[in-house]
Amino acid sequence: MAHPKRKTSKARRDKRRTHYKAVVPTTTLCPQCGGVRLAHQACPECGYYNGRKIIDSL
Repeated sequence: MAHPKRKTSKARRDKRRTHYKAVVPTTTLCPQCGGVRLAHQACPECGYYNGRKIIDSL
């Protein structure tokens, strides 16, 4: 198998990894209760999504 002839420098290695980063999930306010929820997900507090009750509350 082929092996690298030279050691990859830290600068070259880190330039390749510039796009590897943690992404903060997009949050929105629930129009029903005003709680914070993930985008395109049912609200965990009131159970509504797109104006309809999806999850029954306990």
